[in-house]
Amino acid sequence: MLPLLPSFFIAQSTPAAPPPEEVVQPQEVRPLPGQLDGVSTFNSNSPELVLKEGILLSTFPPDGKKVPTAHLNFPFRGRFDIFAHHIARAEPAEDLRSLYLGIILHNPTAESVKVNILQAASYLSQPDAPFIELPTLTQNILGTVFAGPGDRVMSDVLRGRRQNIFPAQIVIPPGQSQMLLNLPIPVKGLTPPLNGRSTLVRLRSNGTVYAASLAMFARTNADGSERAPTLEEWENLLNNGDLSGPRDKTPTPLEETGKPRIYGRVAGVAAGTQWKALLTDNSQTKYLTIPQPGQAFSYALSTLHGGTLGTGQIQSAPMLVRYPDTAYRAHGNYGIQYSLQLPLYNNTPSLQRVAISIQTPLKEDQLGKPGLRFLSTPARQTFFRGSVRVRYKDDQGQPKTQFVHLVQKRGQSGEPLVLLNMKTGDRRLVEVDLLYPPDATPPQVLTVSTQ
Repeated sequence: MLPLLPSFFIAQSTPAAPPPEEVVQPQEVRPLPGQLDGVSTFNSNSPELVLKEGILLSTFPPDGKKVPTAHLNFPFRGRFDIFAHHIARAEPAEDLRSLYLGIILHNPTAESVKVNILQAASYLSQPDAPFIELPTLTQNILGTVFAGPGDRVMSDVLRGRRQNIFPAQIVIPPGQSQMLLNLPIPVKGLTPPLNGRSTLVRLRSNGTVYAASLAMFARTNADGSERAPTLEEWENLLNNGDLSGPRDKTPTPLEETGKPRIYGRVAGVAAGTQWKALLTDNSQTKYLTIPQPGQAFSYALSTLHGGTLGTGQIQSAPMLVRYPDTAYRAHGNYGIQYSLQLPLYNNTPSLQRVAISIQTPLKEDQLGKPGLRFLSTPARQTFFRGSVRVRYKDDQGQPKTQFVHLVQKRGQSGEPLVLLNMKTGDRRLVEVDLLYPPDATPPQVLTVSTQ
């Protein structure tokens, strides 16, 4: 099967088909309880397409740097995440050098700093995780089902894995730097000569560190073969380089409501890595009453400016520091884990069949009709592609853990992640976990329906 390219790789040349009909599903949409935690995320996603060597994101102090404005002066300590998602393309087409992505950590203190790598994964689009057509819903207990590097990375980290290219710990001597990542994005031999790399690393340090992501073309050995840049070469780029390019579109200020809205891509430090929520009827109860037969309600996921689905809730992580031409918030919450608990309760006088599903309704801010809008035939653009973990007790009372891979197009109502037959008075806890995958397009909803 030939690898598919994500939507941003495809020239829009197909003839326009008649628009599909909109289908309104009458379901209440609720804001998601809880909030993002206070853990910082180093978020390197702009420029997404990297054609010029330079600094992608630096939280180093600007002192002594040739281009002070390229350094955001944000120290990390304790728990933090590093997310990076970038694409390389041969330009001109005959320039087939590999672009290297380097992530450097620096210890500014007078004592050694230990950085533990808790979970980590980094994959290329090709050959590691090509964009292939997959079914809407696939069981994925082993983590072998994925399409695209972001999808595969999030699946690994959701399972608590640390890819073997990462050590368990890095020790950084006083005043020195170490490479966390120094890996290529090769384009040679690919048609078109285009490739991408996604990375997510969860870290804990016992002291202060600064971080930077950098882009540099492979260096050449005497025999003409490629080699990775050295630590000294990366440090020289960090100290003397400017921001990488080409720059992405400048975002629309958040307070502006006109269309089209440009969200921009993220380059900075976002506030939050996980959103934990206990979904109950209200703050006084400890259960979630299932809908009446034939009814449903939904909780909004990854809502953003211009797409709150009538909840008024913005879930996009705020930026603690950012470059002025990049996104005002971490729209889409790439790499952020949603951990949702649903203590379901059947208060009806009869047995009910209850479904839990994730759906991708049409994006809107205020719901014009009482319900979410879907398309009778989902659009061609894939808006969600990733794995979800579901934990619950089945109808025999046995604990179950399932990993389900979802592919949803724009306007797709989705298939159930789990179906439960709940007797009168039955209480059942369902736990849903996912890491919001790169290349997904928000918002989505988590829906509880009674068949």
